[in-house]
Amino acid sequence: MTENPSPLGRFERILLATDGSEHSAGAIAIAGEMAKKCGAKLYIVSIALYSPGTNSLEPTLGIEAERLAMNNVEAARDRLGYGNCETRVLQNTDPARAIIEAAEKLRADVIVMGRRGRRGLVRWKLGHATERVVGMAPCPVLVAPRSARMWRNKILLATDGSRYSDTAAAIAGNIAALCALPLTAISSTLSSHSPERRQEAQEAIERVRQALSEKGIQVDSWLAEGRPEQTIIKAAEKAGADLIVMGSHGRTGLDKVFMGSVSERVLNQTGCPVLIARS
Repeated sequence: MTENPSPLGRFERILLATDGSEHSAGAIAIAGEMAKKCGAKLYIVSIALYSPGTNSLEPTLGIEAERLAMNNVEAARDRLGYGNCETRVLQNTDPARAIIEAAEKLRADVIVMGRRGRRGLVRWKLGHATERVVGMAPCPVLVAPRSARMWRNKILLATDGSRYSDTAAAIAGNIAALCALPLTAISSTLSSHSPERRQEAQEAIERVRQALSEKGIQVDSWLAEGRPEQTIIKAAEKAGADLIVMGSHGRTGLDKVFMGSVSERVLNQTGCPVLIARS
């Protein structure tokens, strides 16, 4: 029987993608703690890059790729020591596509992965595979810097009233309730915005504050002025938040674009894990 996706923020099937590099360390740590906290099934996957032309000429390359991928998942499994765990090696020419297809097949409630992988060339820049997974995944994606750990202080929710933000709010609320953590909701305006737009931003965070407060979650809300990615990162630092939750796109985001510019900038610039929600 095909399992249905779990309610938003109820992580019963967690997909951890690792490439065995140091950039996966934070993702491995968080996925393991999330699985234990939620009593979830944890799937650990790694990609054996497959090139039909090259592998037909040099079969040993494909064998070596599979061996390395198997080492990656086994190392992560052994490090976590979590019983309800399954490891898989995925053959594909495209790492992002392999992860997305695995999430669809396994009905994953969340994908956990590093900010970048072995192919990343710039220290803080979001990896191409991670960017594509965030933009195309069928479920939320949690992106973890390599030094990240499970959140224990506060959750920061960025909202702008879009349907993506509404999904993010539902997820953030359920995580806050599960972890018994306070939450800060923030919305941003620019000096060029009209009074009507400012009012909409105020109403968006007030709606979130009221909805989450009714669920017994401790919520405070801020309306900040400035570039959204800057206000989100500064608010997280000021609040002591160690998890940011936000939508993949904002009010001006286009569905055809892999990922909105604000979410991409936050992922590139913050030092804490970021959970990106899709509508």
